[in-house]
Amino acid sequence: MNSLVLITGATGYVGRQLLAALEAQGQPVRCFVRDPKRLNPTSPSNTQILQGDARDSICLSKAMTGVEIAYYLMHSMETTGDFASIEVQTAKSFAHAARAAGVRRVIYLGGLGTDGLDLSPHLRSRHEVGEILRHEGPTTVEFRAAIIIGSGSLSFEIIRALVERLPVMVTPRWVDTPTQPIAIQDVIAYLLAAREIPLEGSRVFEIGGPKQVSYGDLMREYASQRGLRRWMIRVPVLTPRLSSLWLALVTPIYAHVGRKLIEGLRNPTVVRDPSARTAFTIQPVQLPTAIAQALADESGRHAFQESFTRTLTASSKTAFAAIERIGGANGWYFANFLWKLRGAIDSLLGGVGLRRGRKDPDHLQVGDPLDFWRVEVLDPGHLLRLRAEMKLPGHAWLEFSLTKGAGGNELRQTATFDPRGLGGLLYWYALYPVHRWIFNGMIRNIARAIEGDLPVVQDVDPARYLGQWHEIALIPHWFERGCSDTTATYSLAADGRIRVLNACLRDGKPHQATAVAWHVGSAGDGKFKVRFFWPLSGPYWVIALDTDYQWAVVGHPSRRYFWILSRKPTMAPALYKQLIQQAVALGYDASQIQLTRQSKP
Repeated sequence: MNSLVLITGATGYVGRQLLAALEAQGQPVRCFVRDPKRLNPTSPSNTQILQGDARDSICLSKAMTGVEIAYYLMHSMETTGDFASIEVQTAKSFAHAARAAGVRRVIYLGGLGTDGLDLSPHLRSRHEVGEILRHEGPTTVEFRAAIIIGSGSLSFEIIRALVERLPVMVTPRWVDTPTQPIAIQDVIAYLLAAREIPLEGSRVFEIGGPKQVSYGDLMREYASQRGLRRWMIRVPVLTPRLSSLWLALVTPIYAHVGRKLIEGLRNPTVVRDPSARTAFTIQPVQLPTAIAQALADESGRHAFQESFTRTLTASSKTAFAAIERIGGANGWYFANFLWKLRGAIDSLLGGVGLRRGRKDPDHLQVGDPLDFWRVEVLDPGHLLRLRAEMKLPGHAWLEFSLTKGAGGNELRQTATFDPRGLGGLLYWYALYPVHRWIFNGMIRNIARAIEGDLPVVQDVDPARYLGQWHEIALIPHWFERGCSDTTATYSLAADGRIRVLNACLRDGKPHQATAVAWHVGSAGDGKFKVRFFWPLSGPYWVIALDTDYQWAVVGHPSRRYFWILSRKPTMAPALYKQLIQQAVALGYDASQIQLTRQSKP
């Protein structure tokens, strides 16, 4: 059908899924939203986005113009005030605007629960909204559903958070309350079919999966599919009110809205009127299938990621050749002793360890084992993704990608970890500093292997290098950020080493740091080391030097740090540009280089 369809609540979970389904059918859609930035339609040419407030009758009238079918998918649970009163006001405004605009049909998604029982405020409000739409608006199809199973559904995410984070759950009586979960795919199928189903008047349809279960059954099925062992200890005193406070401790991100949902867990939410099964041809999937589909659709949405980048001057072919040689006898470019230790631990735990190595020292193919990884994706010159096969409380991937950028090829290394249960979360946070150190070192050494060692000046006279230098530009260490009027003064110590005095202004106040430097390279070359704190020291390589010792360029072999120094506080723009161009040719990222503010001319 080509008539215009209106979706309210298009930025919500169900609304987004419905929009995608309508766009896939080529259906013209108008989305009425408060915040257009939260919506990114896949078919912009066929989808209109109109900003407004659903309680504003003028905005609603504009939204309803030319509309034949209007979906009501809004709720006000995220508000801090009286959400039930707001929902009543919104429903009345919507119903009147739809009737005035000549909308043929309204389709509304509410909640299951038997009228007349002591319904929670949330479920009572959902029923009241449906009643207003049916009696004050056009012909209305009201669907009533319980928990919607899908990755991103609020009720499903609460279940996920509880099961993932609590190996032992103290559970109240409401875990035995019957419910009838339904897969998001089936909900969308009902919403789509409701556009054309023959009706003589407004109808209420109760929809759910094929089987009634308890909330405890739902949590156990999720745990089973995630490979988690969970124990539930029943107590009679954890009321829905106390449960909502308990929820705030375990899942604070969902606590505000989840508190309103959890208060309704005392009410059975099961299908009592089976008319939807005869009115529609939809056959909802079983709960295990619904959960499996939700988990399969996630695409790492709940995974942790850590990325590091380097800009390379080498060709993508040269760069990828170094990446492809990773692992096996070639090693992992950094902290190989830790990789060997991890392999030994994995072997002790019954895993594959490092004994598999790699088939070919220089080339990989999809499916190849690589120590305790396996090649999952390989696009030569562009992408290598490895999937971990070591013993882990979750799933892990390591990816290397090359993309063309303005300054050369950008190498991006991304570590991804999808934790399983509380053990997975503890694993990620406990090892995060170590993993960050290792992966940062890896990409640094991979870049060095690709670009080669940073060249240094071969004839440096330390006596002529002594004296004061003004910093013109740099890629800073963390402790150098925010400095201005920075100088470095070098003098000869009694033991032949070089005393270093670094000075700068930070927030208008003088700061100083002293260090010692010494030569570590071949005779006469520009390789030095500097130590500010024992026993830590770092490379200080002179990579360019004026013949009259009026300017110098200093670099770190990893290309992480960089300094341009001058005997004067300023430098001619042409010379500065030339030195930056030389730095880029050596593999530095010009976008990271910062000018140092010097107040003296």
